[in-house]
This record gives sequence, C-alpha cells and structure tokens, in this order.
Amino acid sequence: MATFFGEVVVAPSRAGLDEEEEAREETPEDREIRRELEKKRYRKIDVQWTWQAGGSAQEPLVCSRFIVAIGRNAAAFLSSFILDSVCWEVVGVVKLWNEWCRTSSTTNVLPTDSFCLFYRLISDPTVLLCQCSCYVAEDQQFQWLEKVFGCMQKKGLQVTILSTCPVADYKTQESTLTLVSPFLRALKTKEFQEQVCCPLLEQPNIVRDLPAA
Repeated sequence: MATFFGEVVVAPSRAGLDEEEEAREETPEDREIRRELEKKRYRKIDVQWTWQAGGSAQEPLVCSRFIVAIGRNAAAFLSSFILDSVCWEVVGVVKLWNEWCRTSSTTNVLPTDSFCLFYRLISDPTVLLCQCSCYVAEDQQFQWLEKVFGCMQKKGLQVTILSTCPVADYKTQESTLTLVSPFLRALKTKEFQEQVCCPLLEQPNIVRDLPAA
C-alpha cells in the first residue's frame, strides 16, 4: 500500500504469464537488438540553441520565467493565445528519437510536431517558452529534463508547466457530466508564494509522464 499521497505503487501480478509467454524467452539476438535500440534512444536527444545569452554556448541561459506546454492541446493553447504575435522568436529546439517520434537530421529549426521548440520574448529575453507537442518516452524523460534545464541558470527561475488530460480521468465525488469543460486545476511547490489563478488539484488526482517529471 502507498505510504504517502503521490507514491507510485506497482501491484505484483502473474496475469498473462502462461506457458506460451514463458516459452517466449529472449534470445541473444533479441538482447543485442534491444541494447542497440536503447543506445540509439539515449543518443537521440539533442538540445540545439540558435541564441545564447552572452554569446557563449558554455554559459547557462539567464532565465527568469520558463513556461512549458506539454502535449498537443497545451501547445495549441500557446500558439493561439500567446505566440500569435510578433513578440516571440524561435531560439532553440529539442530533437529526439523513439518509436513514436523520429525527428529529421536537418539542422534547420522549423515548427513541426516532431520538435520541442523554444521561444524567447523579444522585449525580455529572460522569458522562455517551450512547445513540446511530440512524444517523450518514459525512459527518455529524465534525460530530456537534464539536457533542457542543464542549459539554464537555476537561481531565481520560475517554471510553469501546462498540460491536459481527459475529463474521464478526473476523479471527483460529483458526476463528470455536470462539470463545465474545460476547467483548470493547479499544483505548486512550497517555494511558489504567489497566488494561483485556479483551485488546487484535489486528491487523489495525480499528474503523469513528462509533466510529473
């Protein structure tokens, strides 16, 4: 059982482990193919910047606010209500490779669904946005975070994550049929002292995948 709210608990189960599956053991060739795929997946996360604060690729980016939209709906929200102006410019991209997302090897930074694009506010270069509409696999999420945030100065950095999930996944005592959709909920760390713009996410709802990471 879980010892605290938010803990990930995996229940042991032998469902589906019948004789047919036990007979399907991994061969040396299968192991070699799996190792090569894992190495390719690890190598295929690359952060490229077209702009560097101070002009040096070694210096961390000075960033005061970093807004990340994860998923197609959140990325579309940024496009419609924030990026639809001349106030922003593309300054970087994350390229990655997995079974569902294979970016091209081109060095051009172009808006496509296969890219995680970075924008900066022209009037204040310390404000950055990221549109991540491509799929980031579970075993690539830590490396994605490590490479993206490894480029930024951490002191004084405020990070805002935008993501969506189906209403059917929302857990509440009232009927989801009576909920006005879409609606907004928030999670925050104890370091965030400002007032949030919407109610906090109720237990036992959780955040998954890259937004949780």
